[in-house]
Amino acid sequence: MTEGTNDYDCAFLADVLPEDRVSFDDSRREQFAMDASVHDPVLPDAVVWPTSTSQVSDVLSAAHERGVPVTPWSGGSGLEGGGIPVEGGIVLNVKEMAGVEVEPGNLQATVGPGIVYDDLNEELAKHGLRFPPGISSGDIATIGGMIATNASGFNAVKYGETRDHVRRLEVVLPDGDVIECGRGVVKTSSGYSLKDLFVGSEGTFGVVTEATIAVSGIPEHERAALVTFPSRNQACAAVADVIGAGLVPAAIEFMDTLTVELVNEYRDSATFTEQPTLILEFHANNSGIEEDVAFARGICEDHDAASWDAPGAGEMDAVWSARRDVLPAYRAHGEDLEPAMLGDVVVPISNYPEMVEAVATASEEFDVLTPCVGHAGDGNLHYAPLVPEDDDAARERASELHERVVETAIDLGGTATGEHGVGLGKRKFMRREHGGAVELMRTLKDAVDPAGTMNPGKVVPDRDDAVDED
Repeated sequence: MTEGTNDYDCAFLADVLPEDRVSFDDSRREQFAMDASVHDPVLPDAVVWPTSTSQVSDVLSAAHERGVPVTPWSGGSGLEGGGIPVEGGIVLNVKEMAGVEVEPGNLQATVGPGIVYDDLNEELAKHGLRFPPGISSGDIATIGGMIATNASGFNAVKYGETRDHVRRLEVVLPDGDVIECGRGVVKTSSGYSLKDLFVGSEGTFGVVTEATIAVSGIPEHERAALVTFPSRNQACAAVADVIGAGLVPAAIEFMDTLTVELVNEYRDSATFTEQPTLILEFHANNSGIEEDVAFARGICEDHDAASWDAPGAGEMDAVWSARRDVLPAYRAHGEDLEPAMLGDVVVPISNYPEMVEAVATASEEFDVLTPCVGHAGDGNLHYAPLVPEDDDAARERASELHERVVETAIDLGGTATGEHGVGLGKRKFMRREHGGAVELMRTLKDAVDPAGTMNPGKVVPDRDDAVDED
């Protein structure tokens, strides 16, 4: 574990917050030196737990005056290092700001950034509602973190990503000023959409302290299927055709054979048949769902599906539980193996089969075991090169694989990250993906945060990091 790039004197925090809202203890600092990513931890100089917008404002204002960096933090489930305080300074944990106010008649809720995704849905369920993007780390991830990275997951193909649900934000700017962006209505054409500037900004523009989000009714009908295929190419081609045919399933998840094997190994049970597998789920409030399911089954059979199983509701809970175990299964495989990184690319749906094949080809070429899984319905693919912990050569090959895969995704018209965010790990791909628009991003960052105190070292490359992309 390393120290921040500077040793900041944060004693002033004792005059800004109550004593029990600040910690300088080594054990506390170590707790917030990392997130769930593979990136190296860095010790902050202090950790704070504000409980209100005014307290957040006081911390940012005081830090801004002294040039002390602040890294917002909530659930710690980030996978690209966005929550690591790379320059030290203050970690600002918003977990205590977890209020929920539901407006069933308006199909919206106003929430604090610290509310955990699953806890929010438990509260919404009392009103027959839910927040639907669906994420695998829903028992840890917070709404603030989801807004910061524009997160999504299983259900994004039908319900969209976090950005699609954000109506209004309360944000504390780097100098402590508090603003509101957006309105608690379905649509507005009034002025610049500043709320969209903050969604996905990973705390580099300020701290979200309250959000009004759109929610949905719990669907009356749900149908699901487990479908296996002789090859990954046939499974992925079926996905492309299901979406291309105009069907809008609630979820289509892809797992390659290696992922299936590792999940079965981790759970010590044959949860899945060990072939390339799709998990399909459909939601509706009318009987038309049966026609959609039949249509999807026909498409899968056209691609030589080896099996089609339709589990009941109780059985599907077990299937989704197994799907959520993918990352723990990767991490548990082999005593000395660990993911070198956790890939997260998206390509146009017609290119999904090519993207999956590109990972398989790179895995063979670089001799790195690389299981794949993905929210296939929206073109999202995750991959995890597994390497021995102390094998530097294998880690270097995994890094080369990772760069090859990300560059392939961008060249196919896709993106370096679909839901994990840019953080530390994807900054080097920003210019390849966005070209000259990166300079406008840097201009915006410098305008909103001229002192550079908000989550420094994340998202936008520094101006002197420009490279020749030809």
